[in-house]
Parts: sequence; C-alpha cells; structure tokens
Amino acid sequence: MAEPDHAVITRCAVFLGAKREEVVPLAWAFAYFFCLLCGYSILRPVRDEMAIEGGIQNLPWMMTGTFLTMLAATPLFGWVSARCSRYRLLLTVYAFFITNLLAFYALMTSHVSPEWIARGFFVWLSVFNLFVVSVFWSFMDDLFSPEQGARLFGIIAAGGSSGALLGPLLTTGLTFVLPIPVLMLASAVFLVLCLGCITRLERWGGERSAHHQPHPGDPLKGSFLAGVRLTCASPYLLGICGYLALLTMTATFLYLEQTRLVSEYLDQPEARTRFFSTLDFVTSSLTWLTQLFMTNRVIRRLGLVAGLVFLPAISVAGFLGIALWPTLAVYVVFSVLRRVGEYALSKPSREVLFTVLTREEKYKAKNFIDTAVSRGGDASTAWLITGVKALGATTTHIAWALVPLMLLWAWLAGVLARRKEQMVPNRGPSHN
Repeated sequence: MAEPDHAVITRCAVFLGAKREEVVPLAWAFAYFFCLLCGYSILRPVRDEMAIEGGIQNLPWMMTGTFLTMLAATPLFGWVSARCSRYRLLLTVYAFFITNLLAFYALMTSHVSPEWIARGFFVWLSVFNLFVVSVFWSFMDDLFSPEQGARLFGIIAAGGSSGALLGPLLTTGLTFVLPIPVLMLASAVFLVLCLGCITRLERWGGERSAHHQPHPGDPLKGSFLAGVRLTCASPYLLGICGYLALLTMTATFLYLEQTRLVSEYLDQPEARTRFFSTLDFVTSSLTWLTQLFMTNRVIRRLGLVAGLVFLPAISVAGFLGIALWPTLAVYVVFSVLRRVGEYALSKPSREVLFTVLTREEKYKAKNFIDTAVSRGGDASTAWLITGVKALGATTTHIAWALVPLMLLWAWLAGVLARRKEQMVPNRGPSHN
C-alpha cells in the first residue's frame, strides 16, 4: 500500500473522524480485518452446511467438542504468549490455522469418512473464528488508546464487514463451478494477506511505543493459566463474561432453531450452502452500512452504553416475535437484525471495554473470555435446550423465558459502561 499524499490523508481524516497521523494505521487495520473476515466468511456457510451433514441431533455434541477444544487450547495459547513477542505470537497463530486449512483440503478431497470430517470441520471453524478474531482485537486494543478506540473501532469493524460482504459472494460463485474443498484454499490466501497487514501495523506500533514499557517486542510472560486467574480476580472482567454469556446463550438458541428449520425446508447441500451465503451477504451489507455511517456517531453522541444496550433491547422485541410467530421468516429477520447489531454496535463497543486493561489482560484474559467462555456458553445452552425440550417445553416457552433475561442483560451493559469510564484515569494509553 503506497503512502498517500497529505491532501488525501487530510480528506480521509475529516471523513472518518480520525487524526491525520491515524489514517495510515487505520487503513492497515481496516485491510487486516477485511482479509480476516473475508477468509472466515468464505467458510461460514460451509460450517452451517456441515452442521446439517454431521446431523442436527449431534449439534450439542459438536458444540461440546468445541468447548473442550477451547479448554485445551487456552492454556496452550497462554504458554506460547508467555514466551513470544506480540509479533511472533500473531504470526504463529495465523501460520497454524493456514496449515490447518491445507490439511482440511487434503482430507475433504480424499472423501474418507465425510460425516466425521464434517463434524471435525464444524468444531475447527468454531475454534478458528473465535481465536483469530480475539487475537485481532487484542492487537487493536494494544495499538490504540481508549479514546482512539471509541472513535476508530467502528471504522475498523467496517473493514471486517466489507470482507464478510465479499466472502459469501465468493462462496456462492465458487460452489457453482468448483467443489466445496477448494474454499479451504481460497480462505488460506486471505489469511496469508493478513500476515502482511500485521507486519505493517507492528512496525507502526513499535515506532509509537519506542519509549514506552512494556515494549511490543517483549514477551507477555506470566503463567499459562494467567487468563483464567486474571478473569476470576476482576469483577470488571467477570461482568464482561456475564455480558458475553447472555449474548452467546441467545445466539445459540437462534442458531439451533434456524438450522433445524432450514434442514426441513431445503434438502440439497449446495442449496443450503447458498441459502446461508445469501443470509450472510444480506447481514454483512447492512452491517457495513451501519458501521461506516452510524457506529462511531452513535458511540460519540450517546456514549458507549448505547452500543452495549442495543443488542439486549432488540433481543427483547425479537424473542417476543418468536413467542408469538415461531416461523422461519421471523427467525431469519431477527437473526439478521441481531447479527447487524452485534457486529456494528455491540462488538466495537465491547472491544472498547478492553482498552483500559493491562497488556497481559488484553491478550490472555480476553482470549479466555472470547474463546472458552463463549464456547462454554454454546455447549451449555445446546444441552439446556435439548433437556428442557425433552421435558416438554416448546420453542414458544423458551422464547418467553428469555425476555426477562434480556432486561438483565441491558442492566449489565449499563454497569460495564460506567465502570469502564471510571477506569480510564487509572490506566490510559501508557499501556500501548
């Protein structure tokens, strides 16, 4: 990416609400998230199809497998991060997942035990998604100050939505002319491009932090279970865990019910993959527009609490709709609106909460929360829904029960926003 001239930088800064010196790193962060989510979005419809191929009845087991994998991976990540610099840690994570994609391509083209490969891919992509996105936002939280995060994270998130917009289009187009395993290679290409963006951002971060401690070239140190310890010792981080647990619980319920209905309406794998791709494309289009034109304005004018409360508020209306009209159309509309709210408002706002933490908390505690806590919520919710349905509860009953929990979720969002503001004077940009 060539260095733009001063006039172009100034115009971009005015449009984006950034300072002139922030435009170039902002562009690289935008490109990084674009490549990352494009690579993931190419595979997301495949994962949803694999969930059906692996057996809808096996989804609770697959989600449990994902959670157990996360439990094993979290201390391993802690061990590696204690011995690697920030830059080497990022390269190690992405190189590992690129190798995994090449392995899945070889397994899928071998046509050996397709059902087990489908189940394994579902678990792997669920782990991959949370790990690479969590590491991305840890990097952003480390590079930018809390004040910068409130202004710029909406724009950076729009980069991811732009990639998520292209990914489903590539999936839909490629599945008409090429077999599904080729999508593994296409995704790997975008992860390789992420490595170039990481190098440029690390160079900028190193120059900016030359006189600060800790330096980005230093290992994070600490024990391999530091993420668990740091999380359990902090009421603030436990509050974020609660917020994420309620988000995950409701998202898992929607995912299970929507996947079940799609499997009943469509009986061809390619048709289901294209349906999921179309759904992702619509979601990403709306998210992209919201992030580019609304997110930073909403957070600047209404405060962080507006971005955090939006998702619980829309969930109250959505679950009331499902309780009254439990049809596929209602699920699809609610799912799209929720995902737009999650990616455009809740996620950028939630990431700002981490900017006031220490570097060790940003990488280790955040990774534990984003991965093990999130997937633990998936697994427990899947088994809970299976259990209450076995006892005679219907989808309508579950939807009604979730409505008061959404009000609790909104209250917790307000508490976290206030606590973050109280912590800013105590921490601040010196941790960058």
